[in-house]
Amino acid sequence: MSVPPWMEIRAPVQEALAAGSPVAALESTVIAHGLPHPHNIELALDMERILRGYGVTPATVGVLDGRVCIGLTPAEIEHLATAPGIRKLSRRDMAIAIAQGLDGATTVAGTLLLAHLAGIRVFCTGGIGGVHRSHPHDVSGDLPALAETPMIVVCAGAKAILDLPATREWLETHAVPVLGYDTDEFPAFFTPRSGLPVDSVVYSAEEVVRIALRHWETGLRSAVLVVVPPPAEEALDPVVAEEAVAQALAEAEERRVHGWELTPFVLDQLVEITAGASLRANLALLRRNAHVAAQIAKQISRGRT
Repeated sequence: MSVPPWMEIRAPVQEALAAGSPVAALESTVIAHGLPHPHNIELALDMERILRGYGVTPATVGVLDGRVCIGLTPAEIEHLATAPGIRKLSRRDMAIAIAQGLDGATTVAGTLLLAHLAGIRVFCTGGIGGVHRSHPHDVSGDLPALAETPMIVVCAGAKAILDLPATREWLETHAVPVLGYDTDEFPAFFTPRSGLPVDSVVYSAEEVVRIALRHWETGLRSAVLVVVPPPAEEALDPVVAEEAVAQALAEAEERRVHGWELTPFVLDQLVEITAGASLRANLALLRRNAHVAAQIAKQISRGRT
């Protein structure tokens, strides 16, 4: 496969793709901006270990000195986790980072762009971005990326700090199927239920892949979103979660935190407000998503379903 000169697909990933072996992409914004140190490094390496345990090659994506790297090394993961000034890279930022030789961590949208360009078909993340509360015109770049990138994306729904009904409506309007993995509701990230329906409940990786392949065979180019509820033992109580989110958003408004800084700021506030419970839920759901993504990656690598 021909790749741009500014992209390096590391040997383990390249060899797996060439052999038709399973590969799953992982983002790096959760490492640089989503989790505190040292949880960010531990979680990133743990997700890779989970994938390898299923025989799936992990492909953590990031940008170093303007070079897109598909399959970061542990040292590079540590660099993104600890170095100051790491840029948060969505799709619009990618050319700037590449041309100017910057270091950057890729968001859901940025990872979708680069992983698809590399030929990877499954991507595992925590929660997608969406429509912001009280600001319906503030729509995450993750949503149009999902509408335009034919990949299977495993997540725990959208981040709870967002307007979930509006986000769910956006996905429906833009033909992004939402499959509930053993759940009939769209998860609310920290909590398993939002009161919003999924398009279909699925119980196996084979079902997911069958639907995804039929979806793309119709000519649609959107992603298939697989939503996985957080583990019950670490999930937050819905009332507690909503009260904490409201408090964190109010703090952000008071401090005039906006744009790309809003989500990491609010997540940090939630850790403090919930005495670490939101962090534990976040780590648990990321690990669970890795288990599900690994099974889907194995299934899709087997060919037609």
